[in-house]
Amino acid sequence: MNTATKLSGFALGLVAVVGAAYGVGLMTGPVAPAESGHPTTGHASGGPEGGGHEDGAGDHLPGGLLVSDQGYTLTPVSTPVGEFAFRVTGPDGHAVTAFDVEHDKRMHLIVARRDLAGFRHVHPTMDPDGTWRIASPLAEPGSWRAFADFTPTGAKPLTLGVDVAVPGAFTPRTLPAPAATATVDGYTVTLTGELRPGRTNELTLTVRRDGVPVTDLQPYLGAYGHLVALRQGDLAYLHVHPDGAPGDGRTRPGPEVRFRAEVPFAGTYRLFLDFQHGGTVRTAEFTVVVGASDHAHD
Repeated sequence: MNTATKLSGFALGLVAVVGAAYGVGLMTGPVAPAESGHPTTGHASGGPEGGGHEDGAGDHLPGGLLVSDQGYTLTPVSTPVGEFAFRVTGPDGHAVTAFDVEHDKRMHLIVARRDLAGFRHVHPTMDPDGTWRIASPLAEPGSWRAFADFTPTGAKPLTLGVDVAVPGAFTPRTLPAPAATATVDGYTVTLTGELRPGRTNELTLTVRRDGVPVTDLQPYLGAYGHLVALRQGDLAYLHVHPDGAPGDGRTRPGPEVRFRAEVPFAGTYRLFLDFQHGGTVRTAEFTVVVGASDHAHD
């Protein structure tokens, strides 16, 4: 997975990517479509796995902003109602069929509605011809962003993004107000720590059920927690995975999951924590406001 925005883990190492518009997202305002016939290519730097754009234009862009990068292109495929499918074509113009396993899967598909009222992290299966298919995770009408997060065999990790419209009546929803706790299915997750741009921040997420700390979180995709942050407006996207593995002698299955995160941008973010307990994956959601950097005053 693509490390476009540098985040490091306190008991975590992570993979970060940033995504917005169909093609290139505007990091300070509304998203915009890619210019027809001129897809931007080249993997933007922003983390240790980043690479520069071939013509230099992508040197200032985090990965995941592009529908086409390093010669690889994400292309949705027409499907019957209720299914979602896409292909990744390579530099030779053919569909890629060889992918490395990252976090137990060869392909991670993350979708979010642009008002951040919908979010899913799912794992499609691949046909022999390179078409990835899954029951559609686009649950409601509206404009959605789909991120394909993968590593082509023999190449660097990439995250490509594309906008997908789901027809039907759609009224954007207002984000919930910032809060330090979130509840889901009888679980309460508490977020402590502060995010400030331009520095490393420690976040701790503590999971309780009916007031009792959960100390037996179950492995999910080789980890005890997955954290995604999406910035309101442009959907700047961070994907975080714990460092180490369950059973390694140093990674505890709760109740606390600790992260160190460095975010480059101010703004309002929606955080999504996936965790598994009792055989079910649940998602706790938070709204977090990241203020302007005070680094100059340090």
